[in-house]
Amino acid sequence: MRRADRWRPTAVRAMAVIALLAGIGASPAQDATNASRWAAMSPTAQAEWQQRRLAWDALPRHERDDRRARYAAWRALDEIQRARLRAAASEIAALPPEHQTALRTQFGMLDAMQRQGWRLGPDLGADWPRLQPLFAYVPTTERDGLLAILRRLDAEQRDDLAALAQRLPPQDRDAFRRELLAVPDGRRRAWLQQRRER
Repeated sequence: MRRADRWRPTAVRAMAVIALLAGIGASPAQDATNASRWAAMSPTAQAEWQQRRLAWDALPRHERDDRRARYAAWRALDEIQRARLRAAASEIAALPPEHQTALRTQFGMLDAMQRQGWRLGPDLGADWPRLQPLFAYVPTTERDGLLAILRRLDAEQRDDLAALAQRLPPQDRDAFRRELLAVPDGRRRAWLQQRRER
């Protein structure tokens, strides 16, 4: 074996390790964990990982961003919602190909707001078009808290909130969201009903 040929696999592995460990704000502990995982991989697994990494890097940035957002949305769902989505995916996979294509086309025709709303899971996704006016432009400091509240609301509470979202003028939405965040969970149902009856 020529010297250059012996060097090449080591260089590929080194580049893969660098790519694996390259992360914004990776801690020394994360680096050590990643290095341990890499070392535990067979050369074949390392080469396959490197190929997947190269394919990922070749994707347009908007596609990578979209996939990251979808993955983050999936991880934010609880196991019950994930199970429901897995079951729906199995049902769709069992449909004839032309029916699957029709469903994908139908979904693709939704506007971006509706498609992104479905990332919130089956319950919130179904209600999102009515809730969106209230939550479309939320400051990043409030986003996680509001999303946590939305996930805890039942169908009746989401319906009350959706009705309020439709009637609240834009200039009142910030104050309403702050109030919603401040209401304790045990009082939220009554608070939403009172607000809706005004």
